[in-house]
Amino acid sequence: MVTSTQISNYYRPFTEEHEIFRRTVRSFVEKEINPYIEEWEEAGIAPLHELFKKMGNLGLLGLEYDEAYGGGNADIWFTVVLHEEIGRANAGGVPMAIAVHTDMATPALAAHGSHDLKEKYLAPAIRGEMVSAVAVTEPDAGSDVAGIQTRAVRDGDHYVINGSKMYITNGTQADWLCLLARTSDGNDYKGMSLIVVPTDTDGFIISKSLKKLGNHSSDTAVLTFEDMRVPVENRIGEEGMGFYLQMQQFQIERLVGAIGGTAGAEKAVRDTIRYTQERKAFGKPLIANQWIHFKLAELLTEIEAQKQLNYYCAALVEEDPTSPEVTRIASMCKLKVGRLMRQVADTCLQFYGGMGYMEETPISRYFRDARLTSIGGGADEIMLGIIAKLERMVPKE
Repeated sequence: MVTSTQISNYYRPFTEEHEIFRRTVRSFVEKEINPYIEEWEEAGIAPLHELFKKMGNLGLLGLEYDEAYGGGNADIWFTVVLHEEIGRANAGGVPMAIAVHTDMATPALAAHGSHDLKEKYLAPAIRGEMVSAVAVTEPDAGSDVAGIQTRAVRDGDHYVINGSKMYITNGTQADWLCLLARTSDGNDYKGMSLIVVPTDTDGFIISKSLKKLGNHSSDTAVLTFEDMRVPVENRIGEEGMGFYLQMQQFQIERLVGAIGGTAGAEKAVRDTIRYTQERKAFGKPLIANQWIHFKLAELLTEIEAQKQLNYYCAALVEEDPTSPEVTRIASMCKLKVGRLMRQVADTCLQFYGGMGYMEETPISRYFRDARLTSIGGGADEIMLGIIAKLERMVPKE
């Protein structure tokens, strides 16, 4: 017979050690991120080298990575806690920049990179001394990863890289990129490799810093590579395996995005509850209107359901990160959280009324920031296609 304690432990698998860590991250957000959000949003960039060094000093980076490279050798639930707490920051841009560094640009290197490569790039990233970015999307290849055209042609002990990458988070500050490029002929998913590309190499160009609808404190760039020579030893894993390694990396990206997105959505709803409790109209608090408190209760229910789906996915990753079931559930997490965030943003802004349309009200920023989740890291339509394929709805081509 399953006891209530066992059920609680499964769905909320956090020990006292996890909760101590949660308090550490929450304090960091309150002291080192939120007080500077307005400044960073106005500047269009957060000082990642300074911020990541502080995080590295506290052991907040590389939580699950090998202790030999400065990692915490922790379980996945520490990662869950990190992104739940970072996701509660007062803007979406900084949590996204952190997540790219901790769980989007570095997982493949940590799992499949050589010892020398990890010593040179992973260890400094964990210490917060280097900023990383993942470079996959191109001007003509976004969700269609198989369509990328950036090429890395072998010339002796080097790859000569030519091409362009677009919408690269941390792109103007990154010290190195986890780059997906073609290393052999063809135009499909075969023949790609992941390569660590240091940005101080000749031929690396920041072509443009992009202005966005939201996430202003996160720098985003168009990057160009012109005859850029990078040692072959900078390749992660075997040549030609880059697409597969990046697909594994994507599942972690989608999970942590869902975790942080869920936390941000919950914060937006609870902030709205407080506002509608304080704001009076027609002689009573706004929240006294049944429509408002019913709708907010409904949103909290959806958020709790999303949270439990995230936890289930994390448990699957802990068991076997390469399982097709991880891909299926991570895709569901990503699809659901993007749509939920849009619903939360629209509903909560409406309850703020005219004040919600003002720039100084946090819900207006959330409204702009939240919209990206259904696009970045694989659009909703891509997630639906993956789910349909894994459910065998679609005939094989």
